[in-house]
Amino acid sequence: MRAPAEAAQGDPTTVSFKELLESWREQAAAPRTARTYPVRLPVDEAAQLAALAQMFPGRAPEQLITELLAAALKELAAAMPYVAGKRVISTDEQGDPIYEDVGPTPRFIELARQHRRALGAASKAPAPRRAAKAKRKRR
Repeated sequence: MRAPAEAAQGDPTTVSFKELLESWREQAAAPRTARTYPVRLPVDEAAQLAALAQMFPGRAPEQLITELLAAALKELAAAMPYVAGKRVISTDEQGDPIYEDVGPTPRFIELARQHRRALGAASKAPAPRRAAKAKRKRR
């Protein structure tokens, strides 16, 4: 358990989950992709999810899972270690060199961008016209 002083100093875990709870009270859910991800939860997590769904009746369990996952992924990305490479990419205010990050963060960000583009393109693509294809085959 973290001390209140740590939380007050901007602990990212505390802040992000506090913000998440506030958003559940005040806002509608963000748009979703067409792709689904079926999961089977352990009993304890399923019980906690059911408790949250009861506490926040405006949120479906799937919305809660989605928003909790988003908060966890944000925290995970922030926790990825910076690994200084050999190439200097900039200098800070004192003129000290800033080295490129050769750790997992740049790859994670780039892969996430690629998948975001693909998912965005898939959700914007017109639905295939199956009836038209069926008519063409009959001719």
